[in-house]
Amino acid sequence: MSERAKRVLLAKPRGYCAGVDRAVVTVEKALELYGPPVYVRKQIVHNKHVVSTLESQGAIFVEENDEVPPGSIVVFSAHGVAPQVHAEAEERGLKAIDATCPLVTKVHAEARRFASADYDILLIGHDGHEEVIGTTGEAPDHIKLVDGAADVERVEVRDPEKVVWLSQTTLSVDETMDTVAALKQKFPLLQAPPSDDICYATQNRQQVVKEIAAECELVLVVGSTNSSNSVRLVEVALQAGADASYLVDYATEIEDGWLDGVTSIGVTSGASVPDELVLGVLERLAKDGFTEVTEIESVKEKLTFSLPRELVKDMRAAAAGRNTCCGWSGSGLDPPDVPVLDAEWPPGVFERNRVLVHTTKP
Repeated sequence: MSERAKRVLLAKPRGYCAGVDRAVVTVEKALELYGPPVYVRKQIVHNKHVVSTLESQGAIFVEENDEVPPGSIVVFSAHGVAPQVHAEAEERGLKAIDATCPLVTKVHAEARRFASADYDILLIGHDGHEEVIGTTGEAPDHIKLVDGAADVERVEVRDPEKVVWLSQTTLSVDETMDTVAALKQKFPLLQAPPSDDICYATQNRQQVVKEIAAECELVLVVGSTNSSNSVRLVEVALQAGADASYLVDYATEIEDGWLDGVTSIGVTSGASVPDELVLGVLERLAKDGFTEVTEIESVKEKLTFSLPRELVKDMRAAAAGRNTCCGWSGSGLDPPDVPVLDAEWPPGVFERNRVLVHTTKP
C-alpha cells in the first residue's frame, strides 16, 4: 500500500488586513517624507518581523510619548490610543500621525456614544491589550472589562436596563459569542453594538481555518505570540478538529517532530504577518516532501483604507514643492506617490509601497 501524498492546505485570506497594511505603509511613508528617525509609540502592529524591518529603516519604537524628543514625529499604532495619549503628544510638541485601524476607531466612537447616553459598557477583551487600554480610555467611568465568559459572574452594573457590550476587534468569534450569551443570561436587556465589532479580517481568517482544520493533522499559524488574532487562530484550529496547531514567527521555528507521521498540513497567518514569512514556511515544508499546495479561499477581501490625513496632507505639500521646483506643470496626472483625495476624504486603495487612492466618492 502506497503512502498518502503529503499536502498543504493554504488558507486564503491570510496575512495582512487593510488596517495593518495602512499602519505599516504609514510608517514607511513617514520615513520617506520626513527622514529617520520616526518614532512609533508601541509596536505599530504585533509582529516581530515587521517591527525589526521598520527599525532597520530608521523607525524607533518607544513605549510612551515621554521617550520621544520634543518636536519629533510620532506614529500611533494600529491598536489605537486613549485621548490622553493625544493630549500628551500635543503638550510635548510632537507631530502625531494616528495609524489607528479605522475599525478600532469605530469601536472608540461607539464607546463615546454610549457613554454620553450614560450606559454601562461591558467591553469584552483581554486585560492589558493595547486596544482594550485605548478603548477604555475613551470612557473610563463607563467601561467595565469582561475577559471571557468566566469573568461574567463578577460583573455588576448600575442599571440593568442601560447596558451594552462592545468587543476588542481581534477576538475569537465563537468565544466572544459565548461571553455575550453568558452576559445576556445575567442582563437580559443587554444591548449589542450597532455593527459587529470583531473585525472582518479576524472573522475571515478564523472561518477559513475552520474549513481546513478538520482535514489536517497539523495547522501552522505564522504570527507572533503577542498577536491576539494569531493566537486565536491556533485555538480555532484545535477546536475545529486539527490534531495539533503551533504558532511560529519564522520557518526556522518548525520542529521536525511536529511533522512525524503527518501527511496533511494547514498553513495560515495572522492579520499582521507579511506573506513572505508564509512563503518561507512553504519552502521549509517542501524540503520535507510537502510539495502539493492547494489554496483554500473562503471569501474575497476588498476593503481598503486611506492613509492618515495628516500624513497625506504633508505628502501632497512636499510633492507640490518638488514638482514646482522641477518644472512639473500639471499634465492632468497627479504627482507620483501622492493620493488624490477630495474634500470629503473618500476611502483609498493602496498597495505595498505605493499609494493608489480612488477619486470617486463611495
